[in-house]
Amino acid sequence: MAQSNLAKVGTGLAVLGMATLCTGLRGPALTLFGFGFRLLERDWRARHPEFHGGVRERWESARRFYRSTHENQTNRSLHVVGIPLIAAGAAGLLAGSAVATPRWVASFASFAAGWGLNIAGHALFERRAPAFSDDPLSFVAGPVWDLQELRERFRRRSGAPSPHA
Repeated sequence: MAQSNLAKVGTGLAVLGMATLCTGLRGPALTLFGFGFRLLERDWRARHPEFHGGVRERWESARRFYRSTHENQTNRSLHVVGIPLIAAGAAGLLAGSAVATPRWVASFASFAAGWGLNIAGHALFERRAPAFSDDPLSFVAGPVWDLQELRERFRRRSGAPSPHA
């Protein structure tokens, strides 16, 4: 399904917000990202008029969608590495004070490498757009999903029983 104009603008603003974060302009970066997120959520709700649930149901919908858009094992593995790099890099960029300091360089490298892994996973293996372009809650569902994936991998390696068994 092609993206609506609203979703295109929302995706563009979210991406511009992330790029702006890399310049050290935290306030404008968060503002751009927030506007993009709001437009993407408005577009999601317009495309899902049947949805009438609350926060919990919306969250479960986002998690199901995220899982369905990450079925290729190589892409999943790249995300398990890439998303923590993005999160750590973003935290460092938000906490950093000046561009070109060692902290900024490390944070930027982490942020860029993480996005590179995720984009490669989608372009080369999953062959579909990143989930956030269709569901903005994927920005949150992704890291949560990764933590669950890592926890499950460690559980299998240790031989511990699954909590869902």
